[in-house]
Amino acid sequence: MVRLSVCIETIFSEVSFIERIKKVSEVGLDAIEFHSWWDKDVEEIKKVSQREKIKVATFCTKFESIVDIKKRESFLKGLAESIQVAKKLDCSQLIAQTGDELPNLSRERQHQQLVEGLKEAADLLESQEITLLVEPINRGCLPRFYRYYLERSDEAFQILEEVKSSNVKLLYDIAHQQVTEGNLIATIEENIKRIGHFHVRDVPGGHEPGTGEINYKNIIKRINELGYNGFIGLEYRPLAGSEESLDVFKDMQG
Repeated sequence: MVRLSVCIETIFSEVSFIERIKKVSEVGLDAIEFHSWWDKDVEEIKKVSQREKIKVATFCTKFESIVDIKKRESFLKGLAESIQVAKKLDCSQLIAQTGDELPNLSRERQHQQLVEGLKEAADLLESQEITLLVEPINRGCLPRFYRYYLERSDEAFQILEEVKSSNVKLLYDIAHQQVTEGNLIATIEENIKRIGHFHVRDVPGGHEPGTGEINYKNIIKRINELGYNGFIGLEYRPLAGSEESLDVFKDMQG
C-alpha cells in the first residue's frame, strides 16, 4: 500500500511551520515533506518529528540549474549540503528541479548537459544511499516556471534511462502531467519502477482531490495494484479546512 506524505508548506499553513508537524500526527498520518530546508530550523524539525514519530519523506535540494554546465559545481555543492541535512533528518530522498532552458543552446545539447549533471550527482547519491527525484513541471503553473526546461514525463524517463542510476528517479506530479500530456494511468503503469515519489493536487486550481477533473480514486487504486510502496505527497492548497481535506486519504495508506 502507498504511504501518504503531507506537504506542510501548503497544508496546515494556518499554524506555525513546526506546529504543522504535530497537526499531521494528530490527524493520524505519519509522514511530512516540505520545500526548502535552508530557511528553516532543521534541528527543531528533527526534534519535533522524532517526538511525534513523523517520518520526513522528502524535501528539496538547494535550487540550482542542472541544465547549465556553468552552474554544475554550485549544483553539486548544494546537493552535498542537502544530503547532510537529509542524513540528519533520516530522510532518503531529495527533490531536484532541472532549472530553466538556455535560449542560446540547442535542446539536444541541454538534454546532454542535464544527463551529464545527473550522472555526476549519481556518484555522490550512491555513496550516501540517497535518491534524487527529478521533477517535470508544467510551465504554466507559476510565473517563475515559465522557462523551466523539463515539462514532459517522456523526456524525463529518457533522461533517467541515459543516467542509468537507481538513485536517480522521477517525481511524478500527477497534476503537472495531466496538464502537459494526460494519459496518466498508462504512463504510470509503463514507468512505475522509475517513479520514486508522486505529488497530488487537482486541476484546475491546485486544490484537494475532488475539486477538479482528475479521478484520483482510480489513479491511486492502480498505483496500489502496481505494488508501489513509496510515498504519495499531498501538495495541494486546501479549499476546505486542512484537516477536513485529508479525510479522504486516511483509508489509502498502508
